[in-house]
Amino acid sequence: MSLIVQKYGGTSVGSTERIQAVAAKVKQSRDAGHKVVVVVSAMSGETDRLLGLAHALQAQPSPRELDVLLSTGEQVTIALLAMALEALGCPARSYTGAQVQVRTDSAHNKARITNIDGARVQSDLDAGRVVIVAGFQGIDEHGNITTLGRGGSDTSAVAMAAALKADECQIYTDVDGVYTTDPRIEPKARRLPRITFEEMLEMASLGSKVLQIRAVEFAGKYRVPLRVLSSFQAGEGTLITFEEDHVEEAKIAGIAFAKDEAKLTILGVPDQPGVAHKILGPISDANIEVDMIIQNIAADAQTTDFTFTVHRNDYAKALGILQDTARALSAREVHGDERIVKVSLVGVGMRSHAGIASRMFEALAREGINIRMISTSEIKISVVIDEKYLELGVRALHDAFDLAKEA
Repeated sequence: MSLIVQKYGGTSVGSTERIQAVAAKVKQSRDAGHKVVVVVSAMSGETDRLLGLAHALQAQPSPRELDVLLSTGEQVTIALLAMALEALGCPARSYTGAQVQVRTDSAHNKARITNIDGARVQSDLDAGRVVIVAGFQGIDEHGNITTLGRGGSDTSAVAMAAALKADECQIYTDVDGVYTTDPRIEPKARRLPRITFEEMLEMASLGSKVLQIRAVEFAGKYRVPLRVLSSFQAGEGTLITFEEDHVEEAKIAGIAFAKDEAKLTILGVPDQPGVAHKILGPISDANIEVDMIIQNIAADAQTTDFTFTVHRNDYAKALGILQDTARALSAREVHGDERIVKVSLVGVGMRSHAGIASRMFEALAREGINIRMISTSEIKISVVIDEKYLELGVRALHDAFDLAKEA
């Protein structure tokens, strides 16, 4: 008898009717002969409602008390789902993260799981029950309730699957799998039957919102087979697995993009050792994450131009810091641009196929799209382009690499 862990997100359990639909799906899996553990999020909108209540009382809520508050969202869902299963004649038992000993560190609001004691869950499974566990939460060594941050229920599910040595972890969401790119941008986008952990990790880090990046990291580390499925329609979804021989045939898995980028350039900086640290040190000290970096020697050969990207939310703060740095370094000027996007090709097949970059650049050039910055790794190529060309660029690349065709 196989053991599967199923995770349902907020939209999947957003009403009592949807909870009943989830219960029917869970019962179907159990009736098919599987042992089933279910990990659920809070009902859609509930976490935001609780945050609103907290901020109405305190501008900066206590991190510890915020975790106590936010963890109640999932507690509501697990109890309701257990009731819905019992109503279908399916024995079930619900547990909070603390009750099943999901151990975490003490970083409130962004805790990381350190250990899970699966004995209590295993006992219920052996007794024929469906076990429902609250996602997104745990307990630290001092007995404090902790939460894992936005999207943490995905990580909870993967960690539970790893602890129980489950045969598969199924993430049910409002999409029916991982696509070659966002279907809202490119209607010809195709659902991928499978994708490697490496590719999914890159897609998640580059803008794909299907899975939380920590969940993918956790699944890869503990070798948990992961499948993305739709809560609202039948289908095989997308299996996220380990690289196999046939992946060399598929050069590109998909196209990811990030709309929330901004670019900063400091011109005429003295070309001398340590200048990069003098520019980026203050940015780092302000807890601003830098993504892509380019440094060019200026025409006079005595100075350098330095460009980097940050999240758009950090743009104004980073610009102010960079202007101070420019004055300190006697740089010529500072430029900024909030109207850029990052578009990335991802595929493990890049390792064994030359010419991917030139084909990408040619496709963009045909559409008159200028590339502002380029960054590469073993399995991805990212370019920064003007925001107005996002849709055109994604569609051009999707066509250039024939991603609408079945592999």
